[in-house]
Amino acid sequence: MELKTSKDNPYENVVYASNSDLAHYTEMALDLWPESTEEELHESFHEIMASSRDKILFYRIGTEFVSFIHLSIRVDYVEGTESSPTGYIEGVYVKPEHRRKGYSGKLLEVGEQWLIKKGCKQIGSDIYLDNHVSYDFHIGMGFKEASRLIAFIKDIKG
Repeated sequence: MELKTSKDNPYENVVYASNSDLAHYTEMALDLWPESTEEELHESFHEIMASSRDKILFYRIGTEFVSFIHLSIRVDYVEGTESSPTGYIEGVYVKPEHRRKGYSGKLLEVGEQWLIKKGCKQIGSDIYLDNHVSYDFHIGMGFKEASRLIAFIKDIKG
């Protein structure tokens, strides 16, 4: 589904993902999550497209897809929230040559409207501690830091 376009619509380049957008998603998702395989991302995309609690939005300039956001609706506890269900940014990506132009902000604004329609009153997200670009994006979009988390892992021998 594509949003209406007009000269007065700042969201005219935002499009909802469809099943035909697998290649666009995979290309950008491999940059965002380089530890993933193409096969894993294809499977993930198909699961997202089949879910009523997930949505992918793209920012498109002409025929080029330059950014995406994957939003989900979580019903389990989300750190720092006071309500459920809660919207969640599962991933947001802008191709390097298109960064700092406001595209991800427009994606988030449209995504927030979808989340509101689904009954969400808050939206959460997480980033790695050293991801300063993503931190700046979140702060710039009005997010407040809810907590800091350090994850531990230990191999055990059986």
